[in-house]
Amino acid sequence: MTLPGDSSEATEAGETGKCDTAAPETPSGADTKIRIIEDAEATGETASAYDYWRAGSGRQQVPGIIKCFGARPDFLRQVVDFSNTVHFSEGHLARRHKEMIATYVSYLNRCPY
Repeated sequence: MTLPGDSSEATEAGETGKCDTAAPETPSGADTKIRIIEDAEATGETASAYDYWRAGSGRQQVPGIIKCFGARPDFLRQVVDFSNTVHFSEGHLARRHKEMIATYVSYLNRCPY
């Protein structure tokens, strides 16, 4: 399925919009320019920040979107707090609807997380 803004579409300059520099490949197979710190290699403040996320979420497997902040554990904690406030607080939409919207937006953006 081709979506508007698909990176495979040629631009006016004839470029594809893809980066020429190869990004490191994550274990999930998704290319990314952000260094993902996996659970097994997380130490110190990064491991503590992952544990902070686990304690608040009740889940054990840290998702890729959280791992992409692993290089900045101080910022990761702020992202987790902000996300819990904005995305998961009570409001006009139930959490499941917010999650569905976020999933669809990630799909549209071709986000591997």
